[in-house]
Amino acid sequence: MTELMFSSLETIARRSWMLAQGKCSPAEFARMVLEKQQALSLSGFALLTGASAASILAPFHRRATANAKRLRHK
Repeated sequence: MTELMFSSLETIARRSWMLAQGKCSPAEFARMVLEKQQALSLSGFALLTGASAASILAPFHRRATANAKRLRHK
């Protein structure tokens, strides 16, 4: 849960900086929306099947940590 929080904060900060500099690509804008929709649908399915809290948050965790890592190199 802590890693999810810090990865999310890092991703938000890096994307905000990209937006402020005018360097945010159309693909990044699309990714901001689509990744949340995909994670929400996977989390909803996990919730409906009675999965653990960690499993319900896993789609968000995977995306947040991947985004933070990817954006560090931009």
